Amino acid sequence: MTSEPTDSEAERHRAKMAKRKAVQDAEVASKAIEKGVLLVHTGPGKGKSTAAFGLVLRALGHGWRVGVVQFIKGAWTTGERDALSKFGDQVSWHTMGEGFTWETQDKARDIAAAERAWTKAKELMADPSIRLLILDEINIALRYDYLPLDEVIETLRARRPDLHIVATGRNAKPELIALADGVTEMAAVKHHFAAGIKAQEGIEF
Repeated sequence: MTSEPTDSEAERHRAKMAKRKAVQDAEVASKAIEKGVLLVHTGPGKGKSTAAFGLVLRALGHGWRVGVVQFIKGAWTTGERDALSKFGDQVSWHTMGEGFTWETQDKARDIAAAERAWTKAKELMADPSIRLLILDEINIALRYDYLPLDEVIETLRARRPDLHIVATGRNAKPELIALADGVTEMAAVKHHFAAGIKAQEGIEF
């Protein structure tokens, strides 16, 4: 058990935190731009899509309407899809992929699926009622050249100024990273798969 701070220790801590608060408040006050942001979740670590769905939950809490387009993942049941279905029309969810490329083993089929997903994404981008759009695993589709990178970049650049977009998946293209307002790279420090633990309900799906 930690001991109670002395009066002098408590005062030093209070003064230190007061200075820190002043710096933090000034930093926050200096940010005046309000716009739709493009966020990229990439890297080899677990949690890219999971973090995106966390933002979906936050947006729903503010009463926003949200769109989700899954580019690679097939139509298998996931906890997040089932949970978000309870929000009805507040979530427009579209699983357009047919599984990872090693599962289909058919590039033409993968390209066709990615093109359908991109068409749906553009429809949602044009819908003024959608405030947040998740492009789940679009980075994989771009990595394997299932979609024309230049078109995707220009479409994202020209998006509505109030639309927030999150693009997920490993190996994000440098052009997408350059365009993004925020990029998070998930590092693989340790993964339970390496210890032989299988994908489990509630953790992976």
